[in-house]
Amino acid sequence: MTACAIETTAEDDDREGTPVRPPAGFAITANGAYAARLAGSGDALYAERWTLDGPEPYAVPLPLDQPEEADAQLLPLADGRVLVCRRVDGRRHTFSLLYPTGPGTGELRLGSVEAPGPGPVELLPPSPDGICAYARHAGPESTTLWLVAGGAFGPERVAELPGHCAGGVWLDRTGRMLALDRRLGDGPVKTVAVDLERGGEVSPLLQITETSDDRLLLADPDSGLLLIRSDAPSPGHERLGWGVLGSLLPVRFPDCLRLDDAAVTPFAVQPGQVLMPESCGVALRIDAAAGSWVGLWRPSGRRMHQVAAPPGWVAGAGAWSPEGLLRLPCSTRELPCALAGLTVPEEPEPQPEPGPVPGPEGEAVAGDAPPRACRPVPLQQAPLTDRKPAG
Repeated sequence: MTACAIETTAEDDDREGTPVRPPAGFAITANGAYAARLAGSGDALYAERWTLDGPEPYAVPLPLDQPEEADAQLLPLADGRVLVCRRVDGRRHTFSLLYPTGPGTGELRLGSVEAPGPGPVELLPPSPDGICAYARHAGPESTTLWLVAGGAFGPERVAELPGHCAGGVWLDRTGRMLALDRRLGDGPVKTVAVDLERGGEVSPLLQITETSDDRLLLADPDSGLLLIRSDAPSPGHERLGWGVLGSLLPVRFPDCLRLDDAAVTPFAVQPGQVLMPESCGVALRIDAAAGSWVGLWRPSGRRMHQVAAPPGWVAGAGAWSPEGLLRLPCSTRELPCALAGLTVPEEPEPQPEPGPVPGPEGEAVAGDAPPRACRPVPLQQAPLTDRKPAG
């Protein structure tokens, strides 16, 4: 673990190894170079940028004359600037870029958008291109997408999608294809692919059965590995599964990812494993009454390795290196800015976990059986190849 010294708050606990409890939200750029969070305590909150790609991590505070509100959203960009989204006047949201300048903080105001209905405008995960940033507002009947940073004229609306959309997973390395979990009316949740260069053109992406709720949690464009949550194996009870982008093989639901009395949520996938989805390391956050800890797993393995969280882990945050090192951001009084490293333990004879999947009539189908009427991941219907924008 490496660390650096930054200013701590008065409310930090004096006991050794006690985590500094930051406000919710810790975003990491797609290339793992920068992160951002709200730091401080009480009413004295400010943006803080972490640099993660150097010999040692370090944090730079970005305070302004006025403190940030607790519901401010932060997103780091690949050039080191931090996007902040602030909610003002109820439905209006403003956007600014923060950056260090000498002893102070520079702020570039980008403009604002107004939500067309109740509920906040939410920033989407950092774009793979590191330049653009997008926001989403989901109403009961439609969802609006904005480009809020990286455009030529400030925030601009890029798409209006029918239905209520949640989530947000990038499917390529350019920031063109976005996956959203959409519900139309009272129907089930299905993941769709949105082409941001074609005005928000929507294509089906994930449907295991016609009536199941199917959500995409993570995707790795290099290997094609998809992490999915669905109630298709047992209606009313969601389970974690995995599939492969563009494959016709069934989605698999390994028993090792299912724990009694604990919630398991994937938060990072190892990049760089081109065409080898079974070899990707997957990091999972495990939450139970006793607290939170880390799960490490590969699709080729038959077990999930459970590891105690390092002191001060910002639960649910982390990034893999292509070489298979999971880096977890940590913050304690002794080490306010640190990274802990974990690797997936090797198994003697890794074997694929087939796992049962439901057929179109609800019966169990072996993982190596041919696909039935509803292809689990009908990705050939999604526009994932390069196409010229419509003229």
